[in-house]
Amino acid sequence: MDLSDIDLTDPDAFRSETHHEMFALLRREDPVHWQPEADGSGFWAVTRHEDIVAINRDAETFSSGVKGFTLQDPGTDPTEQAMAELLPGMDAPRHTRLRRIVNKGFTPRMLTLLEQHLAHKATTIVDTVIERGQADFVDEIASELPLQAIAELMGVPQDDRRKLFEWSNRLIGFDDPEFQGSRDAGMQAAAEMYLYSDALRHEREQDPRDDIVTKLINAEIEGEHLTDNEFSMFFMLLAVAGNETTRNATSHGMRALIENPDQFEALGNDPSRERMERAVEEILRWATPVLYFRRTATRDVLVNGTQMHAGDKVAMWYVSGNRDETVFADPFTFDTDRWPNEQIAFGGGGAHFCLGANLARMELRLIFTELVTRLGSMRLDGECEMLRSNFIGGIKRMPVRWDVPVGAST
Repeated sequence: MDLSDIDLTDPDAFRSETHHEMFALLRREDPVHWQPEADGSGFWAVTRHEDIVAINRDAETFSSGVKGFTLQDPGTDPTEQAMAELLPGMDAPRHTRLRRIVNKGFTPRMLTLLEQHLAHKATTIVDTVIERGQADFVDEIASELPLQAIAELMGVPQDDRRKLFEWSNRLIGFDDPEFQGSRDAGMQAAAEMYLYSDALRHEREQDPRDDIVTKLINAEIEGEHLTDNEFSMFFMLLAVAGNETTRNATSHGMRALIENPDQFEALGNDPSRERMERAVEEILRWATPVLYFRRTATRDVLVNGTQMHAGDKVAMWYVSGNRDETVFADPFTFDTDRWPNEQIAFGGGGAHFCLGANLARMELRLIFTELVTRLGSMRLDGECEMLRSNFIGGIKRMPVRWDVPVGAST
């Protein structure tokens, strides 16, 4: 492979998992690489950890609000325009205001109460499948805890949680034929989710509860509340980001454990909280569920010796930064005891650092504690099917099998 072979716009390169080879080449030879686009202006691909972190933290020079956070510029469709109102696609001062309001739903008290609930759910998820000895890991195990968490946080009826699963698949999977394979299908899913959140908001206005929906519609910062549209956009962000990212981190993490049985055994022998917290950071580094975020340069600027101009598109490839050889020793070795671990799966800090990072870490710790202690014989039972996307690093299906433990029903 040489530089002329690289096409970061091709979702098939990511589905076939050849992207790691492309990024290793770029980090070595062209760390700030100009990538032409067949249907766009082209963009700068930033691939080294240090540069990604610097851009992520310089919101004045690299804007999220000018053209959004994905490589495709927002269209004129009303739903696409509404999608541009998501938190990751905003700049200060509006982003700062909204972030302060929605933070009220993620208090330490709320997370502590949620952990007690999710610990029980994680146990129940394993209870449900353990006697069968086989499952589709993605659908029956990895997807469940994030959906339970979102449903509990937002006060969504448990029977509706699969709607969130289906909507988010369609919304982020528009490059994958299985999920209807068109941008219009993704926009339709967004519209359906918007209407659902609007109905939920009206319901909570009439019947307040101890959930994040009620807190958000009543939250106030300096006399300001979330508008109806802002609330619906945040609901959509939480439903999609909270579902897709943690589900895919769980799937990638289990696949890595299966393919590295020494690591699987080591965690099973020491599932202490401290050990699991280190393992979670490595799982996040390895998985990097969000492959990139986009920024737009607001002024001419040099990045690692490369001249960018105002208006240029810039993609921070977190998936590349998390395998940067200058930061991580043996970056292609999955090491659950790696420490320190400067993974940037949640972004490289700054104003847009992932709002749900602590919730995601909690979910991963809880589910993997159950998995390594109760399903230590898990192994692949067929091919993993990867999502066709250059934005989300997803696994669609992962058939697994395990030896049913004696006394599993108890």
